Amino acid sequence: MIKQTSSEYPVADAHAFYCRALESLRAAQSQFLVGGAFAFHHYTGIERDTKDFDIFVRPRDRATVMNVLSRAGYHVELSFHWLGKAFAGDHFIDVIFRSGNGFCEVDDSWFTHAVDGEMWGFPAKLCPAEEIIWSKAYIMERERFDGADVAHLLRARAHDLDWTRLVARFGPHWRVLLTHLILYGFIYPGERSRIPEEVMRHLLGRLNCELSSNHSTVDAPLCQGSLLSREQYLVDLEQWGYRDARLSPEGCLTTHEIEHWTAAINRP
Repeated sequence: MIKQTSSEYPVADAHAFYCRALESLRAAQSQFLVGGAFAFHHYTGIERDTKDFDIFVRPRDRATVMNVLSRAGYHVELSFHWLGKAFAGDHFIDVIFRSGNGFCEVDDSWFTHAVDGEMWGFPAKLCPAEEIIWSKAYIMERERFDGADVAHLLRARAHDLDWTRLVARFGPHWRVLLTHLILYGFIYPGERSRIPEEVMRHLLGRLNCELSSNHSTVDAPLCQGSLLSREQYLVDLEQWGYRDARLSPEGCLTTHEIEHWTAAINRP
């Protein structure tokens, strides 16, 4: 078992909190998936100490799940357009229903392809590895880059991933997936064959087609950097006149949601 230590906390207190929360959710027959460090450990063997516990729910189930946790005695809040929280002292549960950039929304497919696991003696459904890779692939902040997590997931699970579904998840953002696959080959030069050759050829073929096509320019060019970092491309949006890919028609966030998310950049 590989262990990465990030923070210290009273294990007994956190354990009791998580167990009671799981009991409450199961008693209410709430639909949720376990993600975060627990699912990551299941797939990679890497163990981390954290102060939080991540569960993933469909957007339509978010309010119901948070009401269950509130009735169980925990303080709950809808923090952002993608995240709710339930608190017990210094510990909290993240209730996640999409990514901060507005993409990677939890849908029925997450549940269809969930895997069976166990949390402290409780049966639990874990987020599929494909969806974990999909959501982590976009996290490229100055203070947090999940590329190593993606590489470790690929190293551990490439042999049994549903590659067709994973490629489809990225859709028009296939370059993000290709970037991580190329980095994987750099990180593990002796294990490049774990990535199916047909997947690499497919994505490189799409790149080649793009290079061969003509691209017209527009008055307000698009910046998709905001899908990777909420902070590092603000200059593009605020000073250089680029359109924000998080807004319609490319994205699904509102101006208010983006402003709220941006204002929280320096929040602890």
